[in-house]
Amino acid sequence: MSKHIHILGICGTFMGSLALLAREAGYTVTGSDQNVYPPMSTQLEEQGIKLHVGYDPEQLDPAPDLVVVGNAMSRGNPAVEYLLDKGLPYTSGPQFLSDHILPERWVLAAAGTHGKTTTSSMLAWILEYAGMAPGFLIGGIPGNFGISARLGDTPFFVIEADEYDTAFFDKRSKFVHYHPRTAILNNLEFDHADIFGSLADIQKQFHYMVRIIPPSGQVIALANDQNLDEVLEMGCWSDICRFGDSEGFRAEAINRDYSSFRIISEEKETGVVNWSLTGEHNCNNALAAVLAARHVGVTPQVACEALGQFQGVKRRMELLAELEDGVRVYDDFAHHPTAIAMTLEGLRAQVGESGIIRAVIEPRSNTMKMGIHKGQLAAATATATDVVWFESPNMGWSLDEEIATSPVPAQSQSDIDVLVAHLVETRRANEHIVIMSNGGFGGIHKKLIAALKDQNES
Repeated sequence: MSKHIHILGICGTFMGSLALLAREAGYTVTGSDQNVYPPMSTQLEEQGIKLHVGYDPEQLDPAPDLVVVGNAMSRGNPAVEYLLDKGLPYTSGPQFLSDHILPERWVLAAAGTHGKTTTSSMLAWILEYAGMAPGFLIGGIPGNFGISARLGDTPFFVIEADEYDTAFFDKRSKFVHYHPRTAILNNLEFDHADIFGSLADIQKQFHYMVRIIPPSGQVIALANDQNLDEVLEMGCWSDICRFGDSEGFRAEAINRDYSSFRIISEEKETGVVNWSLTGEHNCNNALAAVLAARHVGVTPQVACEALGQFQGVKRRMELLAELEDGVRVYDDFAHHPTAIAMTLEGLRAQVGESGIIRAVIEPRSNTMKMGIHKGQLAAATATATDVVWFESPNMGWSLDEEIATSPVPAQSQSDIDVLVAHLVETRRANEHIVIMSNGGFGGIHKKLIAALKDQNES
């Protein structure tokens, strides 16, 4: 009989992916969460994993063999209090992964404030295309795989290396548990103000990961990123490979929107990428993935061919609908001013100056709700045509100042249905509506698309 693990917080992107790996490894897996929404809930149900809504202690009776505690759980949670009181065996998700999935693996980790999901998805696909059948755990669902995690058929394992904390009983970053041999450091900015007091606190966690990379390993780091440079100056005992600098491994745009670009290494062209993505930020993600794949033996030429067939990631500028009058609705996971700006800049380069881009943004991350990015959000929308901010009841501050200083026409709404009605009433042919949130955003995606279609038919 297989061991039974129960996962508290199973619908988080990391924990849901961990559930798939554990099930594939032969465990009986159940789990619970307070907020159950697609795409993770759908993926889990399709894999036959039983979901329980809420955290009542009854779900732990009879007791599972092991409780895996998500980092959203805290003291005072009824299930947490019960497992502690009863002395049930428990662990964190990253520790379970380290103990039961990653031993004897060649781990390729993608870390950084932005682009982790997309970069790890690119890297997993490049290795798959090259016939290396990697395992992976990604905080999203790559289009080429249709699933966020699998064990794979070889020792190679690609993981999205999140710097968020591990659990209420382990305040190290998740990625410290992964022991990568190939580590991508995409970029580094201050984020997660709910757990980090300063940028230096985050840099310390990045250093903890770097200091356990073996001497035969490789650190692949964005060039000219001062925050990353400071991390590496704390000590690095592995080979460092830079990308994005003017002299070394870099990209040259063929098309203005980077839908086609050359990869240049030591002033020689090593490959050309023609793909469905746009934006310089995605180009940098691709450079990092190509270098990481090269570290395990995939040539840049093969990697470029693979990127030409890369299908993107759900919720990363995912085109949800294209209507008869050319209106397009996208879903994007943007959770930081830099991410908002990069996404909108990439779309602007694609649609040109005359294209209509409407940004619909929910400041939902803990850092945003705390007001840490106050004064930075308005500027991030500069390349949009206009913006609508959703001001939820649990926002800790007012968006009035962001709206007053906005470089483009801006307003806020506090009701999803009113917001949808506004977008429908002000609809323009061929516009691009980009919905940005790191959560479910009250189901606005389906509501808006249905309302736009109803307007078409009326």
